[in-house]
Amino acid sequence: MKIINLFILFVSIILSESTIYHDNKTDLVTTLNRQLLVNNIPYFIKGVCYHPVPKGSTKRSFNNIDQDLSLMQEAGINTIRVYEPIDQIDVLNKIEQAGIKVIISFGFNQGGYYDIYSGTFIDYINKFKNHNAILFWELGNEYNYHPEWFEGDVKNWYNALNKSALLIKENDKNRPVATAHGELPNSEALSSNPNIDIWGLNVYRWDDPSSIFKQWESVSDKPVYLSEAGSDSYMTIEKNGYLKGENQKAQADANSKIIDAVFQNSEIVSGLFVFSFLDGLWKAGNPDKQDVGGWAPNSSGVPYDGAPNEEFWGIMDIERNKKETFNVLKEKFNN
Repeated sequence: MKIINLFILFVSIILSESTIYHDNKTDLVTTLNRQLLVNNIPYFIKGVCYHPVPKGSTKRSFNNIDQDLSLMQEAGINTIRVYEPIDQIDVLNKIEQAGIKVIISFGFNQGGYYDIYSGTFIDYINKFKNHNAILFWELGNEYNYHPEWFEGDVKNWYNALNKSALLIKENDKNRPVATAHGELPNSEALSSNPNIDIWGLNVYRWDDPSSIFKQWESVSDKPVYLSEAGSDSYMTIEKNGYLKGENQKAQADANSKIIDAVFQNSEIVSGLFVFSFLDGLWKAGNPDKQDVGGWAPNSSGVPYDGAPNEEFWGIMDIERNKKETFNVLKEKFNN
C-alpha cells in the first residue's frame, strides 16, 4: 500500500507541475516598425501599474488577486506592470486565466532577489519564460534620474542595461526586452542600448502627453509605450477650478485626457499604464493611514496642482472602492 500511495503522490506531483508550463505553444511576442505584436497580431496596451501593498504593511501581497483581476477585467485592463517579479506560479496562472498579460520588471540591486546586479534575473527568466501570462521583460524603472546609484555616472547603468538585454535575448527568443525610462531618452541613452526592443517612458506632462510622441518619432523608429502616466486624487492647492483636498474629479478628468491623447497617437505609441491600481498607504508616512505628501505645488507636471501626493494615485482606494477614474478606464478601455 505504501508503494501504491507513493506512486499516486508522484503522479499527482507530475500532473500539478504540468500546469506550470503550458502544453500550448508559448505566445510569440515581437516588434515590427513601431508596433508590438502578439502572434503577429498588433497588441495595444490598456494597462495599469500594479503593486498591491495592504493597509498597515510595506510589502506587496497577492491575497486579493482574484478580486483585483475581476476589477481589472471590468475596467477593460489587458496588461499589468509590476515593479518586482512575481514568483508565485498560481498568481501567474490566474493572470493568464483572466485573459490579462503582465510585464515583469527587474530592478538593478534588490539584494540578490532576481536582480540585475547579482545576475539572478536570468534565473527567473529561464524559470518562467514559457508562461503565456508574460508579455515581455522590462529592465529598471527611470534609473536615468539616479546616477548616484551607479557611481555617479549613468553610463554605468546603460552599460549594465544593454548587456542584460542581450543576455535575455540569448535565453528567451519569444519576447522583446524593454526598459522604463524617465521621460524622453537622450541620444546617449538610445545609442548605448541597441538591444532594447521597445521603450517605456514614465511621462507626467500635465493632462496631455501628446508632445512626447512627436519627439519620440523624431529620435527613434522603435515601438514605445507609456510605462507610467496619470494623476493622483489629491489637490494640494485649489487650481483650475478643482478644490483643495481629496478630489477624485480632478484625477478622473486628467486621466480621461491622458488616455485620449494616447489613443489618438496609436500610430506611434503602443499603449499606456495608468499609475496605479491601488492607493499606496506605505509610501509617504504611517502605512496604517493615508498621508498627504509630495512635492511643492507647481514643481512637477502632475495635474492639476503639480504635487504628486504619493498615497493617492490608485484608481481604487485601499479598501478597493472604485474612484471616479475607475469608470473613466472602464469606458475608454472597453471601447
